Amino acid sequence: MTPPDHAGTVPEGDQETVAAEDDPAHSVTLSVAAVARRLGVAPATLRTWDRRYGLGPSDHTTGRHRKYAPLDVARLELMQRALLRGASSAEAAKYALTSRLRAPLTAVPPSLTGGELDGGSAPAGGRGLKLQAENRRAKGVGRAALAMDSAAVQSLLADAIEADGVVTTWDEVVRPVMAAIAARWEHSGAGVEVSHLVEECVLAAVIRATPVVTSPRNHRPVLLACMPDERHNLPLYPLAAVLAQRGLGTRQLGAALPADALASAVRRTAPSAVVLWAQLPRYADPGVVAALPRTRQQVRVFAGGPGWERGVVPQPAERINDLASAADAIERAVC
Repeated sequence: MTPPDHAGTVPEGDQETVAAEDDPAHSVTLSVAAVARRLGVAPATLRTWDRRYGLGPSDHTTGRHRKYAPLDVARLELMQRALLRGASSAEAAKYALTSRLRAPLTAVPPSLTGGELDGGSAPAGGRGLKLQAENRRAKGVGRAALAMDSAAVQSLLADAIEADGVVTTWDEVVRPVMAAIAARWEHSGAGVEVSHLVEECVLAAVIRATPVVTSPRNHRPVLLACMPDERHNLPLYPLAAVLAQRGLGTRQLGAALPADALASAVRRTAPSAVVLWAQLPRYADPGVVAALPRTRQQVRVFAGGPGWERGVVPQPAERINDLASAADAIERAVC
């Protein structure tokens, strides 16, 4: 073999060999390092899957380098996606080994997405997230989030919304996962990027599930806004989705809406109701509620979010709590 030059570069002929081994598009078999990069896992994980479940390279023999054939990689992809969908390692490996594969994986069977697998359950939360409740969909979203797989997170959320609705998905999937991520951050100081990724995926999934209401049942809109300086506006989106599904028209005013802008919006739209969200107690200012401008027609005011739990909600404003009861209260008020 030709030695490298003084700069430490690989000779031209050997560069082609390396590319053939590590580039999935130009090789018949892949090295451990190439497969690990393709799946986004550590090489040690592949060795563990091989040793524990028999998901290793089919052409590996003693004294030879480990090389993964396309079907080997397809089985590993099947196992990885099944893990992200909420299956335990043993369940995912069993399915990958018993599946008949003729081509690279393109989809995960529904049996791995709906929590219908038999066998022992994985530790709650899996891979670092400790969920308070046992929920396969939440565990799948948690695994996908920690893997920074936004496509899997959005796909799981879309499946959950289609199967169970926005309210159940929010209460049983999104909130537990977000709480587990927050607890992980409080314990280790890590995971801010995971939280941001999940929030963006939730936002996208909920917006897709929000119908456009062209002929609303309420003649005057419902304004949804955060208190001044409050930037946690994600919970307003599932509320808007549920109200839209019930045929109610809303106006989203977003995060950190200044008090004068809120007053202007109330004057211009003459809403039937205003929802003011405060995630943190320091933003739950009763003075903002009391200062809302008076209109000719009555405006129902609702104070939502955990920030109001210990604060004072001035009359005649009403405190709303969980998503389902909040939607019910608003619907009664405006219809």
